[in-house]
Amino acid sequence: MKIGVCSDHRGVYMKEKVLLYLEHEGYEIIDYGTDSTESVDFPEYAYKLGNSLAKKKIDKGIAICGTGIGMSIALNKIKGVYCAKISTLNEAVLCRQHNDANAIAFSADLDSDMAMEMIDKFLETDFLNEDKYKRRNKMIKEIENND
Repeated sequence: MKIGVCSDHRGVYMKEKVLLYLEHEGYEIIDYGTDSTESVDFPEYAYKLGNSLAKKKIDKGIAICGTGIGMSIALNKIKGVYCAKISTLNEAVLCRQHNDANAIAFSADLDSDMAMEMIDKFLETDFLNEDKYKRRNKMIKEIENND
């Protein structure tokens, strides 16, 4: 599985931990930046990650910023990207099981052990593929295609 990871300046230290962890776990990873604590505009990095996800150059995406909120908003503007802003293990599981999310965003302020556990849950959990979830996700895609 190929995983893309991005951050803004607030998330750069957590991103480095995530990259090392994913590499250790045997994933193929692509780093979409940033690599500095100097202030940057997070939408630029969200776009790089999201564009690659939408074009199927990567299988899943992970975005990190001060809160995770900005990255998730920016990622969800890209057609074909379904990003969940997560804070708990349960959210990491449910965003996959119910919503078939292909990206997650979270706060750089999270405990790094918790972040790695959430990433594991996100990457290991499959979509439930039940009729009610398929129907709801189809409705989201119809909204996305009505612009």
